[in-house]
Amino acid sequence: MMNRLSEYINSKDLEIHYNNNRINIINLDELVLLTDNKIIILKDKKIINIKGNNLILLKLLDNEVLIGGNIKNIDIGD
Repeated sequence: MMNRLSEYINSKDLEIHYNNNRINIINLDELVLLTDNKIIILKDKKIINIKGNNLILLKLLDNEVLIGGNIKNIDIGD
């Protein structure tokens, strides 16, 4: 049980949580682009494109961001 708990706490997997026009992205590698209508994030050579209006960073940490605004599209690709 302790091993599973340790794996959960120390996870390096990408996590994306969307709720009430906010996106919380955990374990990202790099914030590449930030404009008021597009945000690009990298994780393990995968590109996360977020499109919308009035996009804003609500929280920025080493490996986590919280984005707010009128989010219209989230796309994850290579």
